[in-house]
Amino acid sequence: MKTALIVGATGLVGKNLLDLLLQSDEYNKVIVISRQALSLPTKAELVITDYKTLQNDVDKLIADDVFCCLGTTIRKAKTKEAFKEVDFDYPLSIAKITLEKGAKHFLLVSALGANANSSLFYNKVKGEIEQAISTLGFESFSVLRPSLLLGERSEQRAGEDAAKLFYKIFGLLIPKKYKGIEAKQVAKAMFLIANDKKSGTRVFESDALQDF
Repeated sequence: MKTALIVGATGLVGKNLLDLLLQSDEYNKVIVISRQALSLPTKAELVITDYKTLQNDVDKLIADDVFCCLGTTIRKAKTKEAFKEVDFDYPLSIAKITLEKGAKHFLLVSALGANANSSLFYNKVKGEIEQAISTLGFESFSVLRPSLLLGERSEQRAGEDAAKLFYKIFGLLIPKKYKGIEAKQVAKAMFLIANDKKSGTRVFESDALQDF
């Protein structure tokens, strides 16, 4: 039996993944890091913390598998600095702390097109965090790069709504790798990858995630 730790549990992928973790017999404990109070079953242990002060809670962050589903948008973050804090600084801090506490497998929801050398800021940051975590020394590091995430969000994202309409109309003409993917499918893939007992650094593009 293992302990799972999840960050970003209120997001589109995270909330689907949390359900899987709580229902699974693979994990007898699920640690949920959140900035706010959440209603959770007894199997879950909630750690309410500001990501900037995670060092104050290191003794609560002991897990076998770490699932990072954190992510924001430039529009929501408002500045590039704030975006990078959420998508780079926080995941790297969590990775370093949990590795030091004995975590074996770190799983990261990144994005299609992630590339540390990209001229696009979003893709560049995603690539940089992949690169940074890959050097830390986890026994297993799994990167998931979904295309446009489909599912019901709590907030409206006009650009994504337009993209979803485009996929609906022209979906058959779009290569599998670039088609939108249901968040629950990404969560399913993430869960299965965590439990396939393979080591090393692995990258799963969106078309591969569709096949789980």
